[in-house]
Amino acid sequence: MGKMNSLNGQSSKLETSRLLCKSNKEWMAQLPEKLQDIPLYNMALPGSHDAMSYCLDISSPIDRSESQLLQSLDKCVPCITRPLIYKWSTTQELSIKEQLNAGIRYLDLRISHKPNDTSDKLYFVHGIFTEVTVQDILKEIAVWLQHHKKEVIILACRCLEELNPEQHLNLVNLLITTFGNMICPKQEYPTLNTLWRHGYQVIISYENDIEKQYKQLWPAAPYWWGNTVDPQELLNYLEKQKQKGRPEHFFVAGINLTEDLSFIMCHLCESLKEITLSNQHYFIPWVKNQTPGDGKKCINIVAADFIDSGSFVNDVIALNEKLLQ
Repeated sequence: MGKMNSLNGQSSKLETSRLLCKSNKEWMAQLPEKLQDIPLYNMALPGSHDAMSYCLDISSPIDRSESQLLQSLDKCVPCITRPLIYKWSTTQELSIKEQLNAGIRYLDLRISHKPNDTSDKLYFVHGIFTEVTVQDILKEIAVWLQHHKKEVIILACRCLEELNPEQHLNLVNLLITTFGNMICPKQEYPTLNTLWRHGYQVIISYENDIEKQYKQLWPAAPYWWGNTVDPQELLNYLEKQKQKGRPEHFFVAGINLTEDLSFIMCHLCESLKEITLSNQHYFIPWVKNQTPGDGKKCINIVAADFIDSGSFVNDVIALNEKLLQ
């Protein structure tokens, strides 16, 4: 009975902490003691899919990974293609600081170099490139962390295929220089208590074999991507992935819809935001039904588009209550 009352008390404390910290700026700092000794890859963490797409530059070059058809169309009728690319590539509306304040602790960062750019600057990309550089945003994240000492962020450097070896080195050096001793080495057992004790606040997931050369870089966290615009197909895919069993460490279940060019051409007056928000009734119950932990069918990071819509962030954080039972 005493143990049950203790667990109920901790669960109540978790709920109270979320209410007291409505913006979720410091939700990790407010977690019950029992959760502070669970590795982060066994907890539920809210993530932002294509976190930097809120500041896309409509006049920038098209990402080289886009289809040849789209690139050819863009050369002929940019006045038509650019607005379409912009509204179907924008997956977030909050700035990085606002996303972190909202409680996001996994940032999906697609990083590339602009075609024909003679500088060594790197940008974020999703269809087109961002207005801001990688260096500027990493500095902004570092400043935010300095003001929130008990919060931990997973930076996922993804879709790095367009970077050459020199650009990879520049990016890795930039990450290490910017975050320094905040970076958690990959050999650590990443519980909050361990991270707090050492002052670690950043876990860098790096999608390239160069990570093997650096203790500061973790292997790429698998991203379960359904690659469909049909919400039920997406959820069916995620359930099939769960049946196969969760990865040992960090991984992401993406509840983001994905359209192709043919779908866009048939829905010229719509946008990714419209189809995402109109299908929230599929995703919210699915999220609430998930369980974090080390079990075969457990989840870890859940990443979404337009993270400020509805109760997504709070719903994911609340899943950690199940670890108290």
